[in-house]
Amino acid sequence: MSVLKVIELLGNSTVSFEDAVQNIIKEAAETVKDIKSVYIKDMQVTVKDNKIAQYRVNAKVTFGVRNS
Repeated sequence: MSVLKVIELLGNSTVSFEDAVQNIIKEAAETVKDIKSVYIKDMQVTVKDNKIAQYRVNAKVTFGVRNS
């Protein structure tokens, strides 16, 4: 039997939504191993001077847990 855990993370980027997701994966990989998937729960942007200033992503990261 395998066990998976899910954590919810917020990521941002001034480049794109894809870059914001990659930032989430990069940060998560520093503390968890065996990332299986990323579920995008919500996406939004901030606007400054009628232009997109920042892309924001709320995501759930699923990763494997070693059996003891």
